[in-house]
Order: sequence, then C-alpha cells, then structure tokens
Amino acid sequence: MGMHTDTERCVRAVRSKDARFDGWFFTAVLTTGIYCRPSCPVVPPKPGNMVFHPSAAACQQAGFRACKRCRPDTSPGSPEWNHRADLVARAMRLIADGVVDREGVPGLAARLGYSTRQVERQLLAELGAGPLALARAQRAQTARLLVETTALPMAEIAFAAGFASVRTFNDTVREVFALSPTDLRTRATPRATPSDTRSRAASGALSLRLPFRTPLNPDNLFGHLAATAVPGVEEWLPHSPMGMGGTPIGAYRRTLRLPYGHGVVALAPHPDHIACRLTLTDLRDLTVAISRCRRLLDLDADPVAVDDQLRTDPVLAPLVDKAPGRRVPRTVDEAEFAVRAVLGQQVSTAAARTHAARLVTAHGTPVDDPEGGLTHLFPSPEALAALDPGTLAMPRSRRTTFTTLVRRLADGDLHLGAESDWAEARALLLALPGVGPWTADVVAMRALGDPDAFLPTDLGIRRAARELGLPSTPAVLTARAAAWRPWRAYAVQYLWATDSHPINFLPV
Repeated sequence: MGMHTDTERCVRAVRSKDARFDGWFFTAVLTTGIYCRPSCPVVPPKPGNMVFHPSAAACQQAGFRACKRCRPDTSPGSPEWNHRADLVARAMRLIADGVVDREGVPGLAARLGYSTRQVERQLLAELGAGPLALARAQRAQTARLLVETTALPMAEIAFAAGFASVRTFNDTVREVFALSPTDLRTRATPRATPSDTRSRAASGALSLRLPFRTPLNPDNLFGHLAATAVPGVEEWLPHSPMGMGGTPIGAYRRTLRLPYGHGVVALAPHPDHIACRLTLTDLRDLTVAISRCRRLLDLDADPVAVDDQLRTDPVLAPLVDKAPGRRVPRTVDEAEFAVRAVLGQQVSTAAARTHAARLVTAHGTPVDDPEGGLTHLFPSPEALAALDPGTLAMPRSRRTTFTTLVRRLADGDLHLGAESDWAEARALLLALPGVGPWTADVVAMRALGDPDAFLPTDLGIRRAARELGLPSTPAVLTARAAAWRPWRAYAVQYLWATDSHPINFLPV
C-alpha cells in the first residue's frame, strides 16, 4: 500500500512541513475543500479534517481544488515510479510522457501489453484515479504553466496542453484551481519583469522552474552531461544568462526529438530548482519535453532514502557525507543512449564523442539554434540503419554490434522506452552480438532508469574499489554490493566521484 494509507506518518509530515514528502502524497482538507502538498506553509488543519490521497488526480476526482499558496501541482513527481518496473510504474512513466493524450487509453494499454481494463483497475487501486483522470491532472498542470509563463492566446494554450476544446480547458482550470485562466494569468503577471517578458516573447522560449527534493549535488550530474556532450547535439555554456535576476550561470543545452516536432532546452542548477529554458517548434510537446528533462536529471529521486541506505556501509558513508544528493545522469532518448553506449565501448570519452559527432554531421536532422551552437538532432535509428557500414571508422566487431543494434531498434524488435521492462530489455540487449554486461547495465542505468543497475566490470569502479579497500574482482564486488540494493546505480555515482575525471566536476 502507498504512504497515503499511513495516516499517522502523513500527519507528522504535514505538521513538520517536510518538503521531502512532496509528491509522495497529497493532503485534502475537508473544511476548506482544497488539497495541498505536505510542506504547505499555512497552519496545518486538525488531523480529523485531513484526508490523504496518493495523487493530485485522486484529490481532484474527490472534488478538492488545488491550494493557491503551495501549488501542489508543481510538486516533484513521486519517487515510486523511479525504482519500480511493475505495471503501475511503467504506466505512470508513459502518462508523464503524454501517451494517453496522443494515443488514448487503448494505446497506453497496448504499449504495456495489458488490456485497458487491467491497466485502469491497477491504477485506480494504487493511485485512486484511472489513466484519463491522471492525464487530465497533467493537462491542467501544463495549461497553468502556459497561462502563467507565456502571452499565448487562451485558445492556443488549450490545444497545446492537450484539451479537446476551449470549453473543456476553461472548465478544468476553474475546477482544479478555483480561478479562470484569465485570473491565473493576472495573478502571475507581477512575478515577471518587463525585460523577462520581452525576452521571452522575442525568442519564443519558455522559462520554467523544475522542482526537486533536496539535497541535489549538481557536480557529477552536469559534469557527466558536459564531459560527454556530442558536438552539434549538446553543449555546455559557461556563462548562460539563466541565473536569478539575469546573473550568468553555466547551463547544459541540447536538442530534443519530440512527438510533434523538435526543441532546444537549456538547464542550469540552482539551490532549490533547475532553471529550464525551452524552445519548441510545437507547443503540444511541452509536457513530454518537461518529463524528459526531469528524467534526464533524475529530479524525482528521493535522495534522503538513497543516501540513508548507502550510509549503512562504512566505506560509502564518508563519500555520501562529503557530497550528499548525487543523482544518476540519464537521457532524453533511450535509443540514442544505447547507440552512444556502443560507440563508447573500449574507447575514451573523447573518442566516443568524436564517433558520435561524425554520425550527427552525416545523418542527423539539421535544426536552427539562434541562441547557441546546436546544429542537429541525434540521428534516428531508421537513419542509422540505412547507412553504409563501410563508412564507420571502428573495428569490424564493433561495427557489427552497431549495425545490429540500430537495425533492431529501427525494426521495433528492440524497444527501449519509458514502458520498458528492465529485466526484459537487458536480456534483449545481451542477446546482441558484442553487447556484454557493461553495455547492458550502463543502458539499464542511464537510459531505462533502473536505480539498481551496477557496473562491477567498469574500470572506474574497479579502480575506486581498490582505493577504498573494497574487493575489485567483479563477482566478489557484486556480492559485496548486495547491501546497497536497491540503489546500486547511485553507489556507482559515489564510487566514480573518487576519481579526477571531468565527469565528476561541475564545469566552469
């Protein structure tokens, strides 16, 4: 059962205004008819007036509206969907990726391999709401974001957020937020300075704040993305004007391939949020783009739970205490990462970037980026499957691995996505020629999001193990790491951080 069923624990969290529990559950207040996040700054209601729900959608279905103070719709997502690979978790990842809006509930069920009735029953049992209600809550959140951060006409916002009509959009916003769309915009207007508004209108970019549970250590997160960035697709700008009040701050930028078009995103770390600047060719991709950026930076993780578990090991405890809150740098495109993992087999980081950059120049889709140096989308599996293998500057065995992988991805025989079953995907990867445990596990860790993926054969892990007095033999180290489960992917980040490799440092 979910945390919302433990009334005593939920009451304690609400009374202490503990932000760590934001997204885990929501508090519905019977006397006011509103629902809040646990950290809501208002005086907590009496326990008898509180009812707890596992999702914002469940609160809305029960007739509660969102609190105007704590804005529960902006809470980080539940960590539950990060460390689970069952039907409900996979469904929630797909809903966050906009599948219900694009393909309906039958499309969601087909991707999961279950009947619509089974999917609806399990979501209702665990989250108190079915897939349509969960998608509706997400549409409301997207609509609010567009209303408050853009000058777009309301009709355009309605369809960009996924509503079938302007009337449905208006009714939903009033029901969820107890304000009309126009009132929402009026309340939000004072937060933006005139220069911010003019800049946003001129560039067509959306400036957002992505919340997370503290602590968050940005060093290895942005360090890894910057050090492995593929020229043309990714870049690190050391002085991007994304700081508070226009203060320059470093930002990671990359292109995004999205369902309706493409986009460019810039992400910069702040103490209490990630600044996100999105430029999209089609606003209907906003929800998907935000979901993928959150996944890329592992923003829905529960660092306290992770670090508390790893601290039980006396070898890891000093590493965690020194720099708590490390996240697993992930990806916005699972197929892209699998290709890059093969390109990185047994070569340096620089060589892997060079191989990938050649593919991007020759087979990527060109894009326009007036704000920086991005030039292409990473090539799709279909484009890579059509290339001449003889043009690949790599050993014959790795060339075979590469061509087999992209062909399986293009044909759909190997699907890597939010709905993937981690164990099944790993087995399919290991069945490919030239794909061993390291490649399969790094894809599982960074592309599929398995928090327990482990890399005992990785040279950096083995070197760290020797320096820390841990066993360096893969089989023995794996046995030793059993105590770190289910968070071994996070242990990998702490072990990697003992090295002086650029992936471990926030670029300057």
